[in-house]
Amino acid sequence: MTRRLELGTFGVRMAFGACVLACSPVLVQAQAGEPALRGITVGPIESSQQPGRGYGTAYSAELLDELVRLGANAISITPFGRIWSLQSTEILFDFEAPYPENRAAIGEMIAQAKARGLRVLLIPHLWVETGGWRGEIDPGSEEGWLRYQDAYRRFVLAWAKDAQRYGADAFSIGVECKSWSGRFGGYWSGLIAELRSVFAGRLTYSANWDEAEDVAFWDQLDWVGVNAFYPLAHADNASDEEYRRNAELALERLRELSESVQKPVVMVEIGYTTRANAAVQPWLWPDTMQNVIVDEREQARALAALAGAAASHEFVRGLFVWRYYSNLDDVSQEAIWGFSPHGKLAEPVLERIFGLPWAADPVRPPWEPVPLAPRDRWPERLWE
Repeated sequence: MTRRLELGTFGVRMAFGACVLACSPVLVQAQAGEPALRGITVGPIESSQQPGRGYGTAYSAELLDELVRLGANAISITPFGRIWSLQSTEILFDFEAPYPENRAAIGEMIAQAKARGLRVLLIPHLWVETGGWRGEIDPGSEEGWLRYQDAYRRFVLAWAKDAQRYGADAFSIGVECKSWSGRFGGYWSGLIAELRSVFAGRLTYSANWDEAEDVAFWDQLDWVGVNAFYPLAHADNASDEEYRRNAELALERLRELSESVQKPVVMVEIGYTTRANAAVQPWLWPDTMQNVIVDEREQARALAALAGAAASHEFVRGLFVWRYYSNLDDVSQEAIWGFSPHGKLAEPVLERIFGLPWAADPVRPPWEPVPLAPRDRWPERLWE
């Protein structure tokens, strides 16, 4: 079911919200159960240059308080392993800190989140030391794939056991394994069965946005997970209407996938950088950009278009905005034109969206008030 949520002119109405006041009861039916996931990805600060500022520290506790204030009810956390190259078959568990230290920090971070009523999705990532995208990993031979898959099994199984030990609610079995998520069906089925034997929560997989339709094992998971870096325009200076239209086209693709595999969708990553034409090639990494025109409005309107559209559809169980960092005010993690919405125009947009009812929320009795973000934080003409 689709709950139509439209704000009219873009001032405060990009793609979401006015039906809080005007939608008919028929259009706001939603499934019973947990509220939709209004999530934030929290990036680690594992650098030995900054001890005591990463997961499970006083800094991350302060961050979580701020995310709760924004209206988040979930976080995802992203421990990293590393491989040397796209052809490597060995996965190392340490990433700027030994695995036992990272594991303990993850455990404390989950405890901090749980103390604040936040649900937790654990997503182990892989970092390619010599560069390249993890979605293009290819050991180059049958023997190489067998070695890599054995290493991958050990890596993801260890983190699944940690997720169970520390009380995570959900676990992603991989991130952007585009080069092999559509084949090796026997391997994936065996891995998923083994993960189910050690982890009792929900399982998903973090498919790249252009990979999701080709994943071979959605039927064995609980959620279709998508890293939703959808382009909302294909040329510069696109209109608000083009952003809205392409956001809905992306949601239509996901609806068809959801219906075909009979699983709800979670956007496990969604975000846009803070630059001009942010929704054109939104997957471009901030560190590689030069001569960037910083534009907070572009980030805000792109996030409003896609997140607002997602929140309007019942088959979308939630999303996780990419990303904040475990030390809220540490500006060394990415350039000002990066993905973080903190302190930018996108932040009140995010607060507004989190504060409104979503199509996937449980149906509220008519006598219960609808939660709204504080009005004094939402100017009538946000973009002027």
